[in-house]
This record gives sequence, C-alpha cells and structure tokens, in this order.
Amino acid sequence: MAKQEVTRLLSTEHLVKTYIMGDIQVHALRGIDLSINTGEFIAIMGASGSGKTTFMNLLGCLDKPTTGSYILDDIAVHDMSEIELANIRNQKIGYVFQSFYLLPRTTALENVELPLLYCKKCSLHDRHEKARHALSIVGIADRAKHFPNQLSGGQQQRVAIARAIVNDPAFILADEPTGNLDTRTSIEVMAVLQQLHKQGKTIIMVTHENDIAQYTDRLITFRDGRIISDKPNPNPRIAAEDLKNLPNLDEED
Repeated sequence: MAKQEVTRLLSTEHLVKTYIMGDIQVHALRGIDLSINTGEFIAIMGASGSGKTTFMNLLGCLDKPTTGSYILDDIAVHDMSEIELANIRNQKIGYVFQSFYLLPRTTALENVELPLLYCKKCSLHDRHEKARHALSIVGIADRAKHFPNQLSGGQQQRVAIARAIVNDPAFILADEPTGNLDTRTSIEVMAVLQQLHKQGKTIIMVTHENDIAQYTDRLITFRDGRIISDKPNPNPRIAAEDLKNLPNLDEED
C-alpha cells in the first residue's frame, strides 16, 4: 500500500500577539511556531489565559498577529486586508462555536445555507442541495425544516457543523464544541467530528476538557502564550464505541 503524501495546510512562525491596555502590555502569544498538515485532527488545550483562544482567533482570521507570519494554503494571511481576510474566512474556514450561533427565526436548512449566500455562482437550487447534503452528512437531514428552538442542543450543534462544512473549507475550526452539552451529546458530537475526519477533513479543536481532547490524533498544550507540549495521540478514543458503552438513558428527540 502506497504511503499517503503529507501536505502542509498551514504554518505559523514566531507568531506574536500583544494587546495594549492603557499603559499595560498583555503578551497573549509569545512566538508560536507550528505546522499543521491536511487531514489532521488536533486538540488545542490550555488553562484560561494560556493563549489558546487568541491563537484560535488568529488561525480563524478573526484577528491579526502583532508580528510573525501565518501561511494558509500557501497564502500569506498575516499580510491581508480586512476584505481579503473576510474572503478567506468564508472560503477556507468552517467555524463551530460553543454557543451554536444559529439564527433563531431561520430553519436548519436556511442556517446551513448562510455561508453560500456569498457564492455568486450558486443558484437557489444549488444552495438548497448543498445544505441538504451537509445536513445529511451530520445525520440530521430529517430536521431541515425545524427552527433552532425545536432542536435539542446536540441537534443544534450538528446544524452548526453542517454549516461549517457546506463550503467544503480547508479546515474546520471548532471552539469548545461540546462546552454546552451533556456527556452523551458531547460524545455524539465527537462521533460526528471523527466521521468527518475519516472523510479527510482537517479539524482544529480548542477545548479545556482533556477527555474530549482524547478523541483527536494530536494534542497541543498552551501555557503563558507558548506551546509547552505538542505530541501525537497514538490511541485516540473512538466516540462511536464509547456511545455503545454509555448507560441507556432517555435519548433526545
């Protein structure tokens, strides 16, 4: 069997982020050197104030570094204008957040379609089909016409994941995706992410939960604005197996 070629997706060099608060300088990141390959599933961990959220914001093009470089798909992101960054956010990155951020008066299907509204080549039919396909991938196609308040927390997060993948982004950036969910639902969400990873998706997940991080293939830990540990996880837990071993409680509708 031929060895699969490793392709670098993104890299940072000497990435620094300093916030000025009056006369005080807050050194959120103190020179981050990191390389991530296509197809990896990574957990970024660290205590509050460690720099992991700042790093996520830079990777997600939601903020700019003070100094240093960020290369994504051979593009120098750190040199981009705000308009260019907005295009990168829409075309290259799929976001999944702890609080879902679904529009309350919009159906699941319409929420998933939102990133496609910026696609000038996509017809209304194309948007519907892409959104339905994304909902099908995360196992919630039967809830396409439901509004967020008609969905459980786990179902809402699946809609958010479908929205994140509908544009076929270069990578998925998940910020505490299980933070608002109970144990069973958290593992169900991790099962969805693991399935996407099996299909070749690159996933970068920020989490403070060590047990959730164990479902990923690589563990990166931040402390005081620096990476203190970066190691493979040779035996990641399998979410689908863990679900079978949970007590049989009443499942969500």
